[in-house]
Amino acid sequence: MAKIAVLIPCYNEELTVEKVVKDFRKYLPMASIYVYDNNSTDRTYELAQNAGAIVRKEPRQGKGNVVKSMFRDIDADVYIMVDGDDTYPASEVEKLVEPVLNGSADMVIGDRLTNGTYFEENKRGFHGFGNNLVKGLINLLFNSDVKDIMTGYRAYSKKFVKLMPVMSEGFQIETEMTIFSLVYGMKIVEVPITYQDRPEGSESKLNTFRDGFKVLVTLFDLFKDYRPFIFFTLVSLVFLILGLAIGIPVVLEFMSTNFITKVPSAVLAASLCIISIFSFMIGIVLDAIKNQTRLMFELKVNQFYQNEKRR
Repeated sequence: MAKIAVLIPCYNEELTVEKVVKDFRKYLPMASIYVYDNNSTDRTYELAQNAGAIVRKEPRQGKGNVVKSMFRDIDADVYIMVDGDDTYPASEVEKLVEPVLNGSADMVIGDRLTNGTYFEENKRGFHGFGNNLVKGLINLLFNSDVKDIMTGYRAYSKKFVKLMPVMSEGFQIETEMTIFSLVYGMKIVEVPITYQDRPEGSESKLNTFRDGFKVLVTLFDLFKDYRPFIFFTLVSLVFLILGLAIGIPVVLEFMSTNFITKVPSAVLAASLCIISIFSFMIGIVLDAIKNQTRLMFELKVNQFYQNEKRR
């Protein structure tokens, strides 16, 4: 029988964590349910423990840090990750588990957006805008068609969990996991799920503007790391266009008079063109390094499968 683990990262969720644990115990009675308490100042730890969860503390603040510890500590065949705020229905968990169990997915995304329930239930207007913005940018930059990037309801294979290098510390973790899956060819399946807003008195820990900005910075940073040739070619083109815009009038003046009166413009134009050339060369070098990194990752995947066969 497959070993299933339910992972619930929590910070001040005393109003909901007990219900979340009991709901998942009802629909996945054979699963191990883990709650990682991220420095809560309320009764989250106590209530999760009373509900029957395995409760551990994560002192490093931030959801990404919690996920990193969960992935390192817990051994299972299927991992379900869900927020502790009772916004995702445990009754639909089988839809997420099945694709991992049958081998058709390494990451199953619980899609809140396609059926419209997120937009009906969510009362924070800019969250919807931010979801669509991040989704559009990722699909554009990584040539994909993922429907819901920021959902907190997902299932993972053991391969994904043990090979995913978690670098984010905060709410950027969902963006990082999605981009990692797209870049390294992990099998992604999306299943529509029902979303319900937080109960009265429960507050979101996501700061729309501060955390939204961090997500965008992470997105472009990962684009630079995973698509360095495209990134630095675009940077090179920007500097080249600026250099030509400033330099062409200087060249035309020299061709007609044999003199250069705009020396500062000439120096600036030449500098911008040199930066453009170096940016392009940096892109070529980093792209070669990226290809070697991909090769090393594929070797790690092969090693993972060999180790699993020995068990």
